[in-house]
Amino acid sequence: MEIYRTRRLRANNAIRSLVRENHLQIDDLIYPLFIEEGTNIEKEIPSMPGIFRYSIDKLKKELDEITELGIKAVLLFGIPLNKDEEGSETWNDNGIIQQGIRFIKENYPQLYIITDVCFCEYTSHGHCGVLCCGDVDNDLTLKNIEKQVLSHAKAGADMVAPSGMMDGTVGTIRKVLDESNFTKVAIMGYSIKYSSAYYGPFRDAADSAPSFGDRKTYQMDPANRHEAMIEAKYDDLEQADILMVKPALSYLDIIRDLKNSTNKPVACYNVSGEYAMIKAADEKGWINGTEVMMESLLSMKRAGAKIIITYFAKEVAKILKNKQ
Repeated sequence: MEIYRTRRLRANNAIRSLVRENHLQIDDLIYPLFIEEGTNIEKEIPSMPGIFRYSIDKLKKELDEITELGIKAVLLFGIPLNKDEEGSETWNDNGIIQQGIRFIKENYPQLYIITDVCFCEYTSHGHCGVLCCGDVDNDLTLKNIEKQVLSHAKAGADMVAPSGMMDGTVGTIRKVLDESNFTKVAIMGYSIKYSSAYYGPFRDAADSAPSFGDRKTYQMDPANRHEAMIEAKYDDLEQADILMVKPALSYLDIIRDLKNSTNKPVACYNVSGEYAMIKAADEKGWINGTEVMMESLLSMKRAGAKIIITYFAKEVAKILKNKQ
């Protein structure tokens, strides 16, 4: 019997490195930041060890570390003091996200600023838009999205990332930005966002849990694969610059499908539940958290994601810098 000796290319680290197909790089990473309205706030999120909510006066230490590590992009989430039925603080030109954008632009101009465009952190009911008859009204919410993205753009956002899964969002945003002379502001579509149980810790982090019901009427059914490509196609046609899949680990097949169907950059969101599970298992001593972290993120690259939004960004950057 003839033996095919594929192990020759695994004999030692030198040859393994030469034939390695995928690599994690610091340039792949986007780091989420939670900015809370108020002062003297540096509050660790219990379900996300190592991740904090910061008031603007406490951001400097975190931003210094991010930039020293070579991380080039941040995704901003705001936690306001005041909430209402519509989430009107999202388009307050002196709101917490708008203040955060201006602070970062003034003090860390090298950072690329992406802003979350949604309402769940800002509404009194925790849903992602305007409620009508117990559900989110798509088209009324689009009107408020227009106001939100213009406020972010005026503050200096480089890119907006609409996460609410409202139909027509990307096209609405592109039209209002272009008509208002913000043609350089890019859009990262949450093109394929599933109604996932993996978001639990984030809802603690951003005070964004819905006060009733769930988000299944606007986020995607986890059972569906082909529908995901329809959603992504519409974002592509509406001129999203980057197409994203969220969550990542349980949806690697979707990341690969998307990579195979588009020439645009593909992003994925390594979400809070994925982060928390690794941290918890590592704390118990059940896994080597660092190795599982790196393997998980590498699987996202292998599946086809060029960009990874991850709470592990600082830890990964430290490891990669030490290898240089």
